[in-house]
Amino acid sequence: MATTPENPLDDPAVDPFEVAARAAEQLVAASGVAAHDVALTLGSGGGRAAESLGETVAEVPAAEIAGFSASGVAGHSGTLRSIRMPDGRHALVIGARTHFYEGHGVRRVVHSVRTAAAAGARTMVLTNGAGGIKDHWTPGTPVLISDHINLTAASPLEGATFIDLTDLYSARLRTIATTVDPSLDEGVYVQFRGPHYETPAEVQMAKAMGGHIVGMSTALEAIAARQAGLEVLGFSLITNLAAGISPTPLSHAEVLAAGKEAEAVLGALLGRVVSAL
Repeated sequence: MATTPENPLDDPAVDPFEVAARAAEQLVAASGVAAHDVALTLGSGGGRAAESLGETVAEVPAAEIAGFSASGVAGHSGTLRSIRMPDGRHALVIGARTHFYEGHGVRRVVHSVRTAAAAGARTMVLTNGAGGIKDHWTPGTPVLISDHINLTAASPLEGATFIDLTDLYSARLRTIATTVDPSLDEGVYVQFRGPHYETPAEVQMAKAMGGHIVGMSTALEAIAARQAGLEVLGFSLITNLAAGISPTPLSHAEVLAAGKEAEAVLGALLGRVVSAL
C-alpha cells in the first residue's frame, strides 16, 4: 500500500504552487495579517533583523504551516514572523530556510519564497552567511549580490518553464541599498551544493568564473522568486574568507560566531534598507 508523504511537496503529483497558496492561507489565520508586502529570508547573521524592522505581530513555528519543516541547521530560528513596520506595511521574516544539502529536494528549498509571493509580497530580500573571495572583505562585512552562478546542477523550475534571469538581482533595489549605505560593496554569489566547504581549488575556479562570494543557499530561491514575480534583493554577510583565501581552516562554529557578532550591524542595515524600499 502506498504511503502518504510526510510533506505534500514530496509528492510529484502535487502542484507546489497549490501548497504555497495553502501555506499562505494558514499564515493569515495564524498571524491575523491579511497580506505581507515584503519578505526576508534570513541566513547566518540576520537573526536580529526582525527587531530592526518594527513590531512583531505574530511568530509562528514554520513546521505548523503546510510544506514547511523544522529548520535542520543551527543558527536558523525555524519560525515565520509577521512584522508591522512603522509605515504600516507588513514584513514576513522567514527564519526557516531549507538548504539544498539537507536532501529534501528543490521544492522544499524554494517553498518559503513561493509562500511569500502567495502571501502578497512583491519584494524578496534574501540574505546568507558566506565566504568571501576578495581578501579585503573582513568577517562581518555585508555585501550586495549583483548576480549569481548556480553550481548545484538543479533548478526550481519544472518542465518547459523558461524564465529570463538577466536582471535577477534588481539594480533598482541595489541602488536604494547603496543610497542607504554608500559603503556597500557588491559581488557575484556562487552557490555550491554543500554541506562540505569548498576546496581551495574550487574557490579559485569560482574566482576564475567571475565569482566573489561562495555559499550553499540563495541562488535556487532567487530563481523561484523571479518565477513568482518578486523583485529580488540579495545580501551576503561575509562570515569568513573562503578556503585558500583564509589563512586558517574553516569551521561552522566560527561562521556562526562571526554571524552572531555582526547581527546588530546587519540587522540595523536591513531595517533601514527595507524601510526605504
